[in-house]
Amino acid sequence: MGYPEGLLATDEKVVKHLHPHWLTLVGPVLILLVVIAAASFGVAAIPEGDAQTWVRLAILLAAAAVLVIFTLVPVLRWATTHYVITSHRVMFRVGVFNRHGKDVAFTRITDVAYRQSLWDRIVKAGTLTIESAGEGPAQVLDNVPNSDRIQQLINHLVEEDSDRRAREAGRHYGQRYGGSGGGSDGGQVDLGREQTQQLRRPD
Repeated sequence: MGYPEGLLATDEKVVKHLHPHWLTLVGPVLILLVVIAAASFGVAAIPEGDAQTWVRLAILLAAAAVLVIFTLVPVLRWATTHYVITSHRVMFRVGVFNRHGKDVAFTRITDVAYRQSLWDRIVKAGTLTIESAGEGPAQVLDNVPNSDRIQQLINHLVEEDSDRRAREAGRHYGQRYGGSGGGSDGGQVDLGREQTQQLRRPD
């Protein structure tokens, strides 16, 4: 499902919409399987008697509580964590009931770096760090799929955004003072667009 278009500016488009890497769900799924197996065994092993029904009910309630805490909550957290890259900014949203997030405009981004362990390189994930001017601590995005390619994509989009603003400023200057508005960097802009289109393609 794409990110809600109603949250975007008029001329803004979603380039990439990501959730944390699917490996973050492996633990909750394993817990689900183990708890179901253990609860089934426990219910079946209860001997007949007056307390059988109540003991079985207690086992099922305990299993349900474990699944809610260690499976349902992590899955909901994964589903409601959004890493959204648009044509204007990087957006981070997280939260099931109490949501919070942050937007970093391309004009304020000063550096984008990624970090991968050996395991991250194998599963194609990593940590993305976005430095921005005047925004306080860096924004750290964990378990980003294909973090190296996402870093390249953001860098290209930052360059595209800078070129776009330069062209708009040139046109405004030309309209005001009768100049041509500049266009000598058109070839570089086209090359940047081509590279960005390649990075947008799914792996």
